Amino acid sequence: MVITPGAGELAPIAIGVVLTALVFAGGHISGAHYNPAVTLAVLIRGRTNVGEAAGYWVAQIVGAALAALAVGFLKGDAAITPLVPAAGPALLAEFLFTFALAYVVLNVATAKGNEGNSHYGLAIGFTVMAGAYAVGGISGGAFNPAVAVGITMLGLVGASSIWIYLVANLAGAAAAALLFNALELGNDKPTAATAAQQAGLRAQADPS
Repeated sequence: MVITPGAGELAPIAIGVVLTALVFAGGHISGAHYNPAVTLAVLIRGRTNVGEAAGYWVAQIVGAALAALAVGFLKGDAAITPLVPAAGPALLAEFLFTFALAYVVLNVATAKGNEGNSHYGLAIGFTVMAGAYAVGGISGGAFNPAVAVGITMLGLVGASSIWIYLVANLAGAAAAALLFNALELGNDKPTAATAAQQAGLRAQADPS
């Protein structure tokens, strides 16, 4: 979903690369959520509180609105045909890839076994890029309620369809966080530890 003239078939790569750069740039400052659904997942994970989450949500929506205004100004009077996605397929597509995005974020950016890694930005950016290629033609590939607000303001999606993104994105992120917590993935796991750490974990589990 790109306003012509745009990057065409390379648009998902551009999106993924920019997100990767922004995650690396802002991760140490704010956690680099940039996405109300991811913030919801982090909230359920227990790495933020409701007050902080509300601040993130306001900033994310305001940022999306300002970005939409900037794009509208830069693109001028470009002809736009609003996408009217089929509700069922779009709901599933947005749910699955928002789930994947939130699950990746929680594992690479909040799990103790991945603490201090240098790949978290790439993992997050590549997940969005893969999703944009896989289901962009079905739902537009938002995976982010703030993006949904922006593309609706630009007329890329009909206003009557915004509920699809809000429901699917928030539900997908919540499901990812609930699964993350249920599997206790925030703690050290042998599969996420070095050989020496694995030996120590096995020793703790078998004191004999």
